[in-house]
Amino acid sequence: MTASAATLASGKGHKDENFPVASFMLKREHRAPVMAFYRFARAADDVADNESAPASERLALLGAMRSTLAGTSDVNAEALALREVLADYTLSPQHGLDLLTAFEQDCTVNRMATWDQLIDYCRVSAMPVGRYVLDVHHEDRRTWAASDALCAALQVINHLQDCGKDYRAIDRVYIPLDMLAAAGASVEDLGAERASSALRSVIIDMAQRTLALLKQSSVFSSQIRDKRLAVEVAIIQRLAESLTRRLITHDPLSERVHHGKAEMAGLAAWAAIKRLVV
Repeated sequence: MTASAATLASGKGHKDENFPVASFMLKREHRAPVMAFYRFARAADDVADNESAPASERLALLGAMRSTLAGTSDVNAEALALREVLADYTLSPQHGLDLLTAFEQDCTVNRMATWDQLIDYCRVSAMPVGRYVLDVHHEDRRTWAASDALCAALQVINHLQDCGKDYRAIDRVYIPLDMLAAAGASVEDLGAERASSALRSVIIDMAQRTLALLKQSSVFSSQIRDKRLAVEVAIIQRLAESLTRRLITHDPLSERVHHGKAEMAGLAAWAAIKRLVV
């Protein structure tokens, strides 16, 4: 029996993410379109990352999502729901289509050769998310540069947190191969119970590059006109900085490099207060 996007769902929801998704900080009228985009992205991600379905089947399902979002079919529920939201808010489907390009790539590409290739991947896998949220809020597109830097940082953080799991489960390695080779590390090091010193040096290097991205995005919150979105972005920025520093001091193969709920709440409150009193 041919699978559907629904049958490949992971069960993961917006409350399971590292960072807030359509939180109460956003105005009510903005939460629905953001959640529609999240559900679309979550469904596509689950398809791309499925461990049992062959690449051809996953690509066909993503193709059905693409045709539905583009308006040439109605076969995928999440894409159809997003298409209707886009029509209601007079928004372009381009951000969603860009995102599908990344998920299609995930089905056929399992290695990144260089840091630049990883950032190019982020241009379709992460940056469209921030741009979509900004468009929903009718923000100035001059905010896109800082948004892009933050979204790329979030993507790299996710790859580093899950680098061991992704290698073992789906043979995906988005730690650049040239960085591994330069440090004397190998892809196979990701299968160990703890990172070798060479692999740790690569993870630390990538985390430091991520801190540089976060320095670029540090002005993002102040550029946003919508105060509630500005606070949410400040919270995400603070959480990302914290996780990146943790990746410098903790081994993602053998240690937890995620925030607990209480820790996340504390960091979020601190960032919100700081942003509100500026």
